[in-house]
Amino acid sequence: MENLISLVNKIQRACTALGDHGEASALPTLWDSLPAIAVVGGQSSGKSSVLESIVGKDFLPRGSGIVTRRPLVLQLHKLEEGSREYAEFLHIPRKRFTDFAAVRKEIQDETDRETGRTKQISSVPIHLSIYSPNVVNLTLIDLPGLTKVAVEGQPDSIVQDIENMVRSYIEKPNCIILAISPANQDLATSDAIKISREVDPTGERTFGVLTKIDLMDKGTDAADILEGKSYRLKFPWIGVVNRSQADINKNVDMIAARRREREYFSTTPEYKHLAQRMGSEHLAKMLSKHLETVIKSRIPGIQSLISKTVLELENELSRLGKPIAADAGGKLYTIMEICRLFDQIYKEHLDGVRPGGDKIYYVFDNQLPAALKRLQFDKQLSMENIRKLITEADGYQPHLIAPEQGYRRLIESSVVTIRGPAEAAVDAVHALLKELVHKAISETPELKQYPALRAEVGNAAIESLERMRDTSKKATLQLVDMECSYLTVDFFRKLPQDVDKGGNPTHSIFDRYNDSYLRRIGTTVLSYVNMVCASLRNSIPKSIVYCQVREAKRSLLDHFFTEMAKTIVKPVE
Repeated sequence: MENLISLVNKIQRACTALGDHGEASALPTLWDSLPAIAVVGGQSSGKSSVLESIVGKDFLPRGSGIVTRRPLVLQLHKLEEGSREYAEFLHIPRKRFTDFAAVRKEIQDETDRETGRTKQISSVPIHLSIYSPNVVNLTLIDLPGLTKVAVEGQPDSIVQDIENMVRSYIEKPNCIILAISPANQDLATSDAIKISREVDPTGERTFGVLTKIDLMDKGTDAADILEGKSYRLKFPWIGVVNRSQADINKNVDMIAARRREREYFSTTPEYKHLAQRMGSEHLAKMLSKHLETVIKSRIPGIQSLISKTVLELENELSRLGKPIAADAGGKLYTIMEICRLFDQIYKEHLDGVRPGGDKIYYVFDNQLPAALKRLQFDKQLSMENIRKLITEADGYQPHLIAPEQGYRRLIESSVVTIRGPAEAAVDAVHALLKELVHKAISETPELKQYPALRAEVGNAAIESLERMRDTSKKATLQLVDMECSYLTVDFFRKLPQDVDKGGNPTHSIFDRYNDSYLRRIGTTVLSYVNMVCASLRNSIPKSIVYCQVREAKRSLLDHFFTEMAKTIVKPVE
């Protein structure tokens, strides 16, 4: 029996551990099909005390209101006599807790990590295994206590949220319901009996546990309930006497508490005839025996589901591919091969073998020319601005033939605005190259097998593209700055030939700055700026391709390979 229940415990634990990694969709189905015992009751009904009595240890958080705010999947594993007791959490693998006060604190801390230090609840379970010679093999699920009203700090929906969470467990056909009801309250108001009757109307899966029998008013007893006269269940009611708050405060150990419990039922006249099937020890043995019976009856179905799950897992492993080598050289080779496949797919996108690279040409052929065309030089070449820059450039002495410094300032102030479209073209190509990285990653099947490597490759590729963008932006903007810093000689040589069109140098300085003359200067500057725009329209794409597209094809993962080699291959001593 112990081996059978222990085996189911191990299967449940394996399902949970593998399911947490998000792999195999069949694992939750297998978990749901394995028998388990859900502990259900209202707040302060004594659920935690019953569990601690079964385990024989103080390990659950205590307090008023909602103390259990997440499901606790508790797996008990019986050890040989004389073995040391310890506990393990699934979220802290390979760490053994021998101090059960630390177990209680970890349950509180792990609850707070999920819900915060509030009174909120969460359906994400905590998985705890306890190994002890003083337990029987069992899987128990402690659920938040049912409540009727929300208290301060809780949403109005919490009453329904808790009920929905409880139902999600006890509605499963293989779930055994342990309905906890306090004896000092009217059984007709028992939350546990009410909800268990709704999901298990025939009582095939429900065990009734009566707590706080010793706290009933004098002159009253629970004999009718325990004998099944007040409310009959298929299985006999079991009464337990938990430690009082005073006993808990005095740290009365469980061994002494169990002894007192036995004495209470054997010496109390109303319960003497029932003493042999009362108490937490009997409850644990009875649940273990019943769980064994349920497991045996479900063995054919469980075997079939396990076989189906194994087949699905094998198919999943086959789809994911062969395992990676264990040695450093083998790991490096496998990673390099996968990266090579990714890099090849990325190049195919750029070269037109796969779609996507054509969008880069669209930037050069449409986006950049349109941005240059939209540039407004009216402000720089307005009559007011031309007059201002020309006269300022002349200083105290008017120009003789052509206002050279004025021309330079007008051209520079106009050409510098081209920096905006140039920078936008760099960023647009960068965005497209990033988009192709994501496409290439999704189209590399081998990367699906290793999510961590997929993330690393993606991050490394994006980082490389960002470095290339910075280099490209610097080089491209330098092209614009070059045009600002040097004007072609031919342009200046033509200026003296147009003196008669712009004004006679023998005329007065006031005639020299008439509107006709200034318009002529503006027209000349605009002509030169348009010539520069035409030149940059061709040179900016060349710079971007050289610094970004070509480099992305040539060395996208070079930095990643260098860093990876340092990590995997240790230097020879």
